[in-house]
Amino acid sequence: MPEEKNNEKIKVLIGKPGLDGHDVGVKVVARALIDAGFDVTYTGLRKSPDEIAQAARDTDADVIALSILSGSHIPLCQAMKQKIEEYQLSQKAWLVGGNIPKEDIEALKEIGVDGIFRTGSKLDDIVSFIREKVDERTA
Repeated sequence: MPEEKNNEKIKVLIGKPGLDGHDVGVKVVARALIDAGFDVTYTGLRKSPDEIAQAARDTDADVIALSILSGSHIPLCQAMKQKIEEYQLSQKAWLVGGNIPKEDIEALKEIGVDGIFRTGSKLDDIVSFIREKVDERTA
């Protein structure tokens, strides 16, 4: 099945870095990913990039997903990139979603983000992207 790797569910770690306290959207995304057959861990609100990277390592996540609505996506992703490298998680797919202006998409890609899903993105697009990206990385 496309949502499995080696007969195991794809593991997605979702984190909310920074001081943003809005988590309705991330819970909707998490539910959609669970419904699509993924094994989802949500770290909860106000986690540091270090806490998120540690959780990704500890859960052996295939995908690291960040939900950022605070407008601080560039510095948070820069910090997250350092932690991804520090914890040797560079082989993991990395997504960011939230209030991200179009003009910041290229900067996020340059940092190393694999997928960017702005507010209003379709849940099916996120599911499809994760499946494709994990298939690509495990092939």
